[in-house]
Amino acid sequence: MVKQTAAARPKLSKPKVSHFETIQGRRQALNVINWVLLAAGSILMLSPLWWMLVTSVKTMQEVMTYPPTFWPESWNWSNYMKTWEAAPFDLYTVNTLTITILVVIGNVFVNSFIAYGFAKVPFKGRNALFAIVLSTMMIPGFVTLIPQYVLFAKLQWLNTYYPLVIPAFFGSAFNIFLLRQFYMTIPDELIEAAKMEGASHFWIWWKIGLPLTKPALATVAIFSFNGAWNDFLGPLLYVNDENLYTLQLGLQVFKGQMSTQWNYLMAGSLLVLLPVIILFFFFQKYFIQGINLQSGGK
Repeated sequence: MVKQTAAARPKLSKPKVSHFETIQGRRQALNVINWVLLAAGSILMLSPLWWMLVTSVKTMQEVMTYPPTFWPESWNWSNYMKTWEAAPFDLYTVNTLTITILVVIGNVFVNSFIAYGFAKVPFKGRNALFAIVLSTMMIPGFVTLIPQYVLFAKLQWLNTYYPLVIPAFFGSAFNIFLLRQFYMTIPDELIEAAKMEGASHFWIWWKIGLPLTKPALATVAIFSFNGAWNDFLGPLLYVNDENLYTLQLGLQVFKGQMSTQWNYLMAGSLLVLLPVIILFFFFQKYFIQGINLQSGGK
């Protein structure tokens, strides 16, 4: 048999990779990189919460050990009960819930009604008035802090919940803007059809506007709950009676009493933070839909 020369041997062609497969491979690689970056960022953001948790269940002796331990030797869940019994946290919780519920109700309904007016009720000077409302967002809160305090003092509202609750029933520029963007997505034909049937603007807002803007309302409710629940400066300025203290003030008093008991302090801080985490966990879908301003407006 005659051996084939190297030149006579058939060359094996490499399988061609299509352009589509190349793009798919790059996308998969980018997805993996994105997942790795997101996982690393999540771990970094959750590390303070994990440190609070492990510190809250440690003994004081283990808390003071060096180098610190990232996993407790024993999980002392009784620290939470001791913390709750060391201060009147039940009273602080009732006070905070009272303020928070009223603030949420005021922000949701009042801002929604105002936003509906700016979006669907034509009147002279509407755009100019809306621009003035938005311009108030550029005023820092500390600029109006002293005038507000003087006003509430003249109204004899100090050491009451009025300064913490009543402003929520007069509108917020950001919430009005957010809700207006969603009301702009409602077709004008729907409003006109309801008006032809004899419906008033209040009825249209209540029966049509509110149900169609649930994601935005949920976002406003979450923001309001978070702001009222974690408010420290407001109660510190206007509340003097310890029976009216909120959780934030109570936690500060507890910190003064337990300045060296870091495990109890972390347990108390985690108890105060827990409702906010639970609320966001259950309503994150509506929160993400509502905060996406690109879905609203014209």
